[in-house]
Amino acid sequence: MQMIRAIIRSDREEPVIQGLESGGFVCYTRWEVIGRGKQKGIKKGDFHYLELYKTCLMVVVEDDEVDSARSIIQRHALTGKVGDGKIFVTPVESAMTIRTGRSEL
Repeated sequence: MQMIRAIIRSDREEPVIQGLESGGFVCYTRWEVIGRGKQKGIKKGDFHYLELYKTCLMVVVEDDEVDSARSIIQRHALTGKVGDGKIFVTPVESAMTIRTGRSEL
C-alpha cells in the first residue's frame, strides 16, 4: 500500500475530493496547513505573504492504484499557476484498525 499526501490550493479541495470519489477512492483525511514553497510566499501588490493557507489530503491506496489516484489529484488540483501544490507518495509499512485491532496489510 502507498500513502499519497497532496498539498493543494484550498479552493481546489472539493473538485479533488469529488474526482477521487468518482475514481473509487472514497476514504481520505483532510486538514488545513500553512506553509510556503520555493517561491518563499507570494507578492500581491505591496503585500508579501510569507506563508499561505493550503489543504492537505491524504489517501492510502493499493500499489497498483497509485498512478490513477495521483492523476486524479493532479488533474483536479491544476490551475496552471505557481502554488498549485505538491503530491508526495510514500510506502505504508503497516496499518491497524483501532476498534478491532486487525492489521490492514
